[in-house]
Amino acid sequence: MGGTQELSRSGILLTGTSRAFGCPSKYIQGPGEFLNVFKYGSRFGNRFLFLIDSGVYDIILEKIESVEDKCGCSYEVMSFLGECCMENVAELAEAARKFDSNVLVGIGGGKVLDIAKLLADETDMSRIIVPTSASSDAPAADWAAVYTREGVHISGRPTRRSTELVLVDSEIIVNAPARLFSAGIGDALATWFEAKACLDACTPNCIGPYRSCRVGTAVSRECYNILREDGLSALRAVKAHIVTPAVENVIEANILLSGLGFINGGLAGSHGFHNGFSNIPGCKKYLHGEVVAFGLICQLCLENAAPAEINDLLQFLHDSDLPVTLEQIGIECSEENLETIVEHTLNHNILIHHEPVPVNKKILKAAIIDADKLGRDFMENLGK
Repeated sequence: MGGTQELSRSGILLTGTSRAFGCPSKYIQGPGEFLNVFKYGSRFGNRFLFLIDSGVYDIILEKIESVEDKCGCSYEVMSFLGECCMENVAELAEAARKFDSNVLVGIGGGKVLDIAKLLADETDMSRIIVPTSASSDAPAADWAAVYTREGVHISGRPTRRSTELVLVDSEIIVNAPARLFSAGIGDALATWFEAKACLDACTPNCIGPYRSCRVGTAVSRECYNILREDGLSALRAVKAHIVTPAVENVIEANILLSGLGFINGGLAGSHGFHNGFSNIPGCKKYLHGEVVAFGLICQLCLENAAPAEINDLLQFLHDSDLPVTLEQIGIECSEENLETIVEHTLNHNILIHHEPVPVNKKILKAAIIDADKLGRDFMENLGK
């Protein structure tokens, strides 16, 4: 949303009883599964276009070339580095049409996967989504976060079709930097709290003007349970680059359950604050899930959650190598920065209005300051 348009909950409250659930057509996860990409993808076509994150291009290209049986399929490859913005979608679509491909395989992090979804819509190709880290819930969501070329969040955009296959190779995941795994935990941890906020506020999920199905709520809750049970042990294993049952569980939570949870349960304060934080230049070097993690603390302060719940969350975030203060996401707690953040959070995206509490600039500013103070106090007490 642009300009100075005023947003409010009154315009988004659900008045009907219809509910909806959406998901990818198929999800496959396990060690070495990427080597089956031609086998699985040949159901959808025989001319593959691989759109690969530039950061993993050489590694992935080597894996593609090593597949002995390509099931009679041909392929082309393109490297991508940049924002998921509509200008880049248009440029990639022009290049992709020259290949006459019928299966698009997006490989990499969240922005590459999101732009692959929009590119598949634009070029009418079947799509396979292959995350190379468990850093966000983008892979399993039929939804793309759209930014400006400069990296400022604009909106979320639903895709026209569901992903044909989400293919997750857990061996690739555990060899990605552990920081990415931590960020995925931060993103996924917010899923249950945001779904509950939308449920309590009677605001829609991300499919349309619909209530969440009970399965969407259940998936969101199970996502949280897995993270609390297995998150820390899984993170230790990822740091050692080994696949364990805990790692497989948390990969599923970070990617599948969180993706289904936010699409079907809805987004609220954690991502609303994230979108405001994204306007501060110092925040841009931090990962989506890292910023969402601090946004979750802000959400709980906004909702006046019990101190014991917030303290428990602060401990878990810290143990998961996630930020608990503004400084840890590159933001100085200055009046100028706070004004920029709350202006964008309140008036330039709808998510904060999914909260079941009143919101205005003063309330949002107080929640951010309170969250930052709690985080700083927590860090100070660790040093005592």
